[in-house]
Amino acid sequence: MKKLLLTSAGFENPEIWEEFLKLVNKHASEIKLIFVPTASRTKEELHYVEKAKNELLDFGITNQNIKTLNLDHIILYEEVSGFDAIYVCGGNTFYLLDRVRKTGFDKIIKQFLKDGKIYVGVSAGSILLGPNIEIASLGDKNKCGLNDFTGLNLVEIAISPHANKKERQAIEDFRKKVNYPIVPLNDNQAILALDDKVKIIGD
Repeated sequence: MKKLLLTSAGFENPEIWEEFLKLVNKHASEIKLIFVPTASRTKEELHYVEKAKNELLDFGITNQNIKTLNLDHIILYEEVSGFDAIYVCGGNTFYLLDRVRKTGFDKIIKQFLKDGKIYVGVSAGSILLGPNIEIASLGDKNKCGLNDFTGLNLVEIAISPHANKKERQAIEDFRKKVNYPIVPLNDNQAILALDDKVKIIGD
């Protein structure tokens, strides 16, 4: 069964954390997690990476059970095979997709899910799994010159994270240009996708 938890802002809402625990079916102290900060490069983005790591520790995942994996080399499946979940942080979605492709991490994620493991996305890490990442242009700049915006296509929807009332019109305008569904999420929400069943967690 494909198990995806696609969040706007990680486990900021404890309800999302509870869903994650149900998926893993382990005590927090036993969970082994791959932590991917690659999308974050600016000072502000790195601040949120640090916040995400501390959040995981606060919820009871131990530091020795968190392996930071930077997408700066060809990734082998052996690097992730002994873990329960992959947690991909936010940042620049265009840069993230570029690195995921160049390191073969797209194939690693798909194999990981086939093995019954869990994928947790935060912001860019959530957009990545949709049919197309172009929705990220509402907040990210394509500084790496990416031309192919095809996502990993593990869900049939494009997530627009950090959505607030101010951005709704821009999202609606974007929706008219594409042939796939757009789902705006605020920072209290996440998408839980189990195979083809999709539901929104949070208010």
